[in-house]
Amino acid sequence: MKILLLGYGKEGKAVENYFKSKDKNITFDILENFSAEELQQRDYSSYDIIFRSPSVPPMHLDNEFSATRYFFDHCPCPIIGVTGTKGKGTTCSFIKAILDALGEDAHLVGNIGFPAIDALDSLKPTSVVVFEMSSFQLWDLEKSPHISVVLRIEADHLNVHHGYDDYVNAKGHIAEYQTKEDSVIYFKDNEDSIKIADKSVGKHFSYPIEQKSEKLKELLDSLKVPGEHNKEDAEAALIAVSAYYNIPLDEFIDQNFDKLKAGLQSFRGLPHHIEFVKTVNNVDYYDDSFSASYPSLEVAIKAFPEKRVFLIAGGKDRGLDLTPIKNAIFNAPNLEKAILIGETSYKLAENEDSEKYILANTLNEAVETAKNLAEKASNAVVLLSPGAASFDMFKDFYDRGDQFQEIIKGF
Repeated sequence: MKILLLGYGKEGKAVENYFKSKDKNITFDILENFSAEELQQRDYSSYDIIFRSPSVPPMHLDNEFSATRYFFDHCPCPIIGVTGTKGKGTTCSFIKAILDALGEDAHLVGNIGFPAIDALDSLKPTSVVVFEMSSFQLWDLEKSPHISVVLRIEADHLNVHHGYDDYVNAKGHIAEYQTKEDSVIYFKDNEDSIKIADKSVGKHFSYPIEQKSEKLKELLDSLKVPGEHNKEDAEAALIAVSAYYNIPLDEFIDQNFDKLKAGLQSFRGLPHHIEFVKTVNNVDYYDDSFSASYPSLEVAIKAFPEKRVFLIAGGKDRGLDLTPIKNAIFNAPNLEKAILIGETSYKLAENEDSEKYILANTLNEAVETAKNLAEKASNAVVLLSPGAASFDMFKDFYDRGDQFQEIIKGF
């Protein structure tokens, strides 16, 4: 058998390792650094299987697969899939924590950083998979999860997708192929989340729930991670797991309250997602380096409604309309000062009140400035939430967050 790998990142390497473990005689060709035109002109007739990496657009060849499609075809157990523009990793982590607390053999895979194919040989019919699904993984999917969760949908990845409609249509595959026995959970205040849920013929559950039971409120108030957005994600997770058990939510909570509370509290947040770093001289420092867009930045600022926020923001200029980000920063009632860095710093500052911002040339300078200001205030938070990509000054958002944390830990 001869396999072509289009892309050789974490998922491509996982596919190679998986098939080599099955048959050492399988041969591989690896194609990296290619253009869309090169893909269209290439002859694929000599390959038995072609695996595309998630961000490679589908070519719709007869022998073409993504690792996600292959996984869905061979997975022996139910799948709980989660998609959305932001909050996927947190929601999946809440679901996994709840299932662990309930004693399930749960496996967390997908866009969160664990290639699904790596888990395939460990799965049994009694297992359950929690799959974080990006638009790229859903792009050519022809099966839907047993339980599908659709979070807020906002514009993203439009440099790869053929416009916003293509992005939403890709997301829609998470619900499109569900059966009447399946369930979809969707964010009811977002038109595109509703549109995707409407593709499902399964049972529909929406959130946030307006009339929450006292026990549901208690569970959501018990979280160890800050912010209303985390409560929303936890609520979606609880609804998803209750749907998995096919038990009404309030009854499910009544039956399992202590285990659910322990599971939710066991999740302390994902790295670089409004991650608490340290308290220094009565100032709390939070790393939200994962924030690369308007929705994430807005959510991060709103996570501290009772605090005086000293925000470090800015980064790679991708030519986007920065108006929503500027509004999120400068109209935030809890903003004390914005320290702006990176290529977008001057655009963010343009026509804004000069009393509300300071420009900094480096991350070190930004942190030192924020530290000096915050220590003169009370009830203060220094928050790194760039609202922009990192590639102007850092390798990636991990590098940006790691450098921020190293600076703070050195105080």
